[in-house]
Amino acid sequence: MGRRLFNDKAKNMKRLNNLFEKIISIENLTLADLKAQKGKRETYGVIQHNKNSENNILKLHDMLISKTYKTSQYDVFKVFEPKERDVYRLPYFPDRICHHAVMNVLEPIFVAVFTADSYSCIKGRGIHKASFNLRKALKNTDETTYCLKLDIKKFYPNIDHDILKALLRKKFKDADLLWLLDEIIDSAPGLPIGNYLSQYLANFYLTYFDHWIKEQLRIKYYFRYADDVVILHKDKEYLHEVLKLIKTYFNVNLKLEVKENWQVFPVEKRGINFVGYVHYHTHVLLRKSIKKRFAKMLKRKPRKESIASYCGWLKHCNSKHLTKKLLADVQL
Repeated sequence: MGRRLFNDKAKNMKRLNNLFEKIISIENLTLADLKAQKGKRETYGVIQHNKNSENNILKLHDMLISKTYKTSQYDVFKVFEPKERDVYRLPYFPDRICHHAVMNVLEPIFVAVFTADSYSCIKGRGIHKASFNLRKALKNTDETTYCLKLDIKKFYPNIDHDILKALLRKKFKDADLLWLLDEIIDSAPGLPIGNYLSQYLANFYLTYFDHWIKEQLRIKYYFRYADDVVILHKDKEYLHEVLKLIKTYFNVNLKLEVKENWQVFPVEKRGINFVGYVHYHTHVLLRKSIKKRFAKMLKRKPRKESIASYCGWLKHCNSKHLTKKLLADVQL
């Protein structure tokens, strides 16, 4: 496994042109407006926009044609669950409509480039799909004795703009589209958590890494959800070697670092804490932090919808006794 492994082969990576015209069409901007409003019709930004929506769509269209569109100022605030982080929020008009317009056209193109082993922000490939595929792999007990689990140090804030732009230029040659993507990328450090586009661009940032893992290292049991990575193998030493190669790949190609809390461990003893569940060869449990949040929420007499969302987690794991215990005093 020499240095040639760090040269990305752009298999099936045909460069695409003439996408900007589709993005800025009135029809696409109108569709983007409809999609962006889902579940948000009562918010201040949407209410204000709807007072003059047709003119706003025409205005956004003109801004994009004339390249006078500039990302608005972000409202930055902190969230503390599941961990402390800065979240960036943009106004509904023009920015969130613009982002949806971009993704109406680019989402299928991005998804076609992603490997089958990445799960975040892909329709039909969310948390439960990742968990079910991991469970399927663990049925092969002999080949999945050990697990390498890692994530990336401050992934979103550390995404390098120049590298991301270079990767996008491997896929797209439409100069107008690249202008718009550059403008959005350069609007904040790294990729701002909260931007609709950020989750797709973050996934794209790692997609050549995914292809390298699968096509050059030929790793069979590989799972990535955002920046959480799980690799299974029968040989513990092999996983340590893979970890060294990953660290080098990240450093050389992406200017990223593996977080210090990486682990190589026997699955049977520890279980794999991934996408909300702890996975063993024989059973799957709910992650302790989710269980605690559920128990804490139940003490506050929550709405039925809130209880139902947690019950959705419980029904996909071995939780019969836990469900009985948590819901014993709750009237549904």
